Amino acid sequence: MTSPAPVLHVEFDGRPATGEDLRIPAFSDFGHFTAMQVRERTVRGLALHLDRLDSANRELFELPLDRDHVRGLIGHALDGAGIRDASVRVHGFLPPGSTRTVLMVTVREPAAADGAPRSLMSVPYARPLPHIKRSGEFPQIYYGQQARQAGFDEALLTLPGDTVTEGSITNIGFWDGTSVVWPDAPALTGITMALLESGLAQTGRPSVRRGVTLDGLGAYRAAFVTNSQGIAPVHRIDDTSFAVDEDAMKLLDQVYEDAPRETV
Repeated sequence: MTSPAPVLHVEFDGRPATGEDLRIPAFSDFGHFTAMQVRERTVRGLALHLDRLDSANRELFELPLDRDHVRGLIGHALDGAGIRDASVRVHGFLPPGSTRTVLMVTVREPAAADGAPRSLMSVPYARPLPHIKRSGEFPQIYYGQQARQAGFDEALLTLPGDTVTEGSITNIGFWDGTSVVWPDAPALTGITMALLESGLAQTGRPSVRRGVTLDGLGAYRAAFVTNSQGIAPVHRIDDTSFAVDEDAMKLLDQVYEDAPRETV
């Protein structure tokens, strides 16, 4: 019995992608994107995703994005793919010679978050302009591959002085027994991270920003990573082991689950 082919649906500005359209990301991949998980046509933190796209588009191309238009393009692409649960990415490009942003929406099958504890290998790299989410960055892919070849799940990016910034495809947070601590270092503010910051503050347990170094990891009882697929505990960074703090993870999971969803 053969498995059905995986879903991959791509639209440019609300129409199925053509070969000419695909030349844009293939040959002029200067742009930005956001990634989200859609469940029953709803998204946690949709407004934050739309804000991210608009902000990056203004910075890179000096052009605003209409949020309702972007939202409509996401819904149209989901209709085209014929699914209600999906992994969706929205990319913004400004092709050479163009004065209008081209928006590419990709729809794939939903990613399953297993919540399994992760291991991270520190590497000496920090992304330029980390506040802008960009695709296909060679160093992140390279170091992620190196980490997996060494038996780890992901790379942990660090500045000179072994200052922790972020994972290669995640944000990282720590638990000191009373508070969630985010590294006070240049990094992308992920949507899941932002939802946790806001949600924790609403519960009366605000998170904090603090400098984190590799030689200071022993000060933390637990660690975790976040991205569009959710939250997962960290059980090892290099040679430093962490126990999985079930109470802390339960708190984070509950705050994330309570984040409101918006329809696309």
